[in-house]
Amino acid sequence: MTKEIGWNLENSYIQLPDKFFSIIDQNPVDSPKLVVLNESVATSLGLNVDFLRNEDAVKVFAGNELPEGGSSLAQAYAGHQFGYFNMLGDGRALMVGEQITPDGKRYDIQLKGSGRTPYSRGGDGRAALGPMLREYIMSEAMHALGIPTTRSLAVVTTGESIMRETALPGAIMTRVASSHLRVGTFEFASKWGTLDELKELANYSLNRHYPEVESDGNQYLSLLKKVIEQQAYLISKWQLVGFIHGVMNTDNMTISGETIDYGPCAFMDKYDPLTVFSSIDREGRYAYGNQPRIAGWNLARFAETLLPLLHDEQEKAVELAQEVLYGFSDLYHANYFRGMRSKLGLYNEEKEDQSLIEELLSLMATYKADYTNTFRSLTLGKKECSDLYEAEKFKTWHNKWEERKARQPKSQEDTLQLMRNSNPGVIPRNHRVEEALQAAENGDYSVMERLVQVLSSPYSHSPEHEEYTQLPPETEGPYRTFCGT
Repeated sequence: MTKEIGWNLENSYIQLPDKFFSIIDQNPVDSPKLVVLNESVATSLGLNVDFLRNEDAVKVFAGNELPEGGSSLAQAYAGHQFGYFNMLGDGRALMVGEQITPDGKRYDIQLKGSGRTPYSRGGDGRAALGPMLREYIMSEAMHALGIPTTRSLAVVTTGESIMRETALPGAIMTRVASSHLRVGTFEFASKWGTLDELKELANYSLNRHYPEVESDGNQYLSLLKKVIEQQAYLISKWQLVGFIHGVMNTDNMTISGETIDYGPCAFMDKYDPLTVFSSIDREGRYAYGNQPRIAGWNLARFAETLLPLLHDEQEKAVELAQEVLYGFSDLYHANYFRGMRSKLGLYNEEKEDQSLIEELLSLMATYKADYTNTFRSLTLGKKECSDLYEAEKFKTWHNKWEERKARQPKSQEDTLQLMRNSNPGVIPRNHRVEEALQAAENGDYSVMERLVQVLSSPYSHSPEHEEYTQLPPETEGPYRTFCGT
């Protein structure tokens, strides 16, 4: 059946020293049922969608059986969680293997919620249906928005209840990633590995993600540069759509530059740089406006792990790392302001563009304007009935913006198209996601399926999607998310 399904698995990760992983026994469940199959992901992996719905495939998704060529391992890693260093690892996940696609690309296939591992730290190793479906919805939305991300191939229910504050339906998600190498993986190697083991990990990471730099004079400095470049791009993309990850610990920052671990994440409604959704982020460490700074902090921790590889002399190694790290801010801001100019339909760059952008954001914050819908209304030329649009300062800003657009050598049609391609009309608004999850937990998956279908074309600005642009009803307190994954 493996051949019919299309599994083509390798296990390059087990070539690393044993301390980087544990081979584990599978934790089978009694009655798995497929509730989500992501056909576009399956096709891109070279898998046969028809066969993925049968019993043998579902057993793989449930962690009951391994496909031919598959593995059963949990990765070890460490990480700074809210600034504090901890030993971590895959506490509720196992790696099935690395799928080699028809075009020769390599992707990790990981089961999340598959049971206890040596890194579970007292946890049950299981996951609830709601958080697994939440990751599916959010990662598909991010993919459609053009933001690097892990994706979900499938979700199965286990037929078991898991205890959190209450009994919840259990589920396992199959996650697809370019790799699960994290900053925390390097922190683990730096803390508990030898220099040779750290070098093996760095060489593996280069070969896996950045083979083009292996022949560079200082390939480990090049690795640091590449990861900085990828993260500067990724975080700018988050900021441009109002995405808040919620738990930017170093174990949640990938070497590949993909968004990973959709726990207490959400998209911002009213624009406010201090926005926090996570119930455990009481100090606002991972607030929307702090995300670029925290990314820089995480990258500094990554650079520290590489110091022994950058130069034999500690002082020189630090100097090399700092020089590269200083470039993160410039890279991030270049990406961010380029994206913001596109959101405003500006093809070229002028000296005053940054102040034009910052003035708009300041007005949005003052008048509590919805982030997504403000840019959507500018794109569609629709005047909203809101405090922002009625404000004289906004009208003055709007005139300056019109004058700025008129100075560029582009037609109005070109400008509009750039804005349509840069400003999503729909995002996974929090109340819509909750609505979908609640229905699914009650056995109705149609609400979620419709939501995912709408989110698959965020830049279409379709009139059929109008209802999904509506703001949530006013509530007494702020929306809160939880680390349920």
